[in-house]
Amino acid sequence: MGWWLINADTLAGGRFVVSALAETTACMKVLDRGDAAHPGERAWLDAHLDAYRRMLRQEPITAALLKAALGAKTRWIADFLTPPHPGVGSPTFHGELATVRRTPPERAHADLDVSLGHPLPAELRRPDVPERIAGLLEWVWTHIVERDWERRRRVIEADAVARAGQLSQGGWAAALDDMRPGMRWLGDGRLQINVHDFPPRDISGARLLFVPVTPRAGWVAWEEPDPNRYVIVHPCSGPLAGAGGAEVPEALERLLGAARASVLVLLATPLSTTHLVALTGQGLGSVGRHLRVLLDARLIDRRRAGRSVLYYRTSVGDALVKAQAGGPG
Repeated sequence: MGWWLINADTLAGGRFVVSALAETTACMKVLDRGDAAHPGERAWLDAHLDAYRRMLRQEPITAALLKAALGAKTRWIADFLTPPHPGVGSPTFHGELATVRRTPPERAHADLDVSLGHPLPAELRRPDVPERIAGLLEWVWTHIVERDWERRRRVIEADAVARAGQLSQGGWAAALDDMRPGMRWLGDGRLQINVHDFPPRDISGARLLFVPVTPRAGWVAWEEPDPNRYVIVHPCSGPLAGAGGAEVPEALERLLGAARASVLVLLATPLSTTHLVALTGQGLGSVGRHLRVLLDARLIDRRRAGRSVLYYRTSVGDALVKAQAGGPG
């Protein structure tokens, strides 16, 4: 398995950041895969997959380069496709994309050799490889991601807040163990990154960044020695991954009303009032009223995490949702 050795200072300095480029790359991976992780993603694919595939049919060289870059056989994404987030400020999509576009062709070719698992075919060893991949990412951003980026950004921020709540309750082990498939805290400063047989890396002293994305996708990236940054891109947790498409049992809607039931379902993951407003599309006053009723019924509870108040389902709330999801007995 692949794991990193992390000292306490590096772990304590870890922070969550938002990346429009990572979100776009994750969306492109889902489009390339073509299968959905949940019903919300299925509806999204139905809306966009045909146009994406038509575009690639018109650009066969770019399509072949993408297949090489995504490493279907090696399960290693070409490094230049996933540059590490700078870790400071709030870079725009085009600001991050410029890093991909500036990749020297020779480095892009070398990265593709690794992700492909053998030397890149001569017809693909072209000087415009970085520009073609950057152009593809720009197409996905412009035609698919940008139109609902604000909603996606709020979902990503909600995940960061929820994980901060996990961190405050159960420490880094609780926050890291379900972050992405194959990842868990092993103890003694060891973080398992995946189940692949890669040599361990000592990242003590590096800047550690966590980048949530809404699709069920993830990867790691790093840049060293200066600056020394390690990035873990991971899917948003729980219902946030399908935010806007979280399924509410019909029986629960009849019991609580559709709006209040949707709030209760979303609170499988700790969320603030602001995030609930963003995810449900309901007004602040309406969300506040639903929360008060659910609190009074002891279906949810709340706690403070930094400057935010997080609401989450109690065991009674969990039992109610599960019972209603089961339908008639």
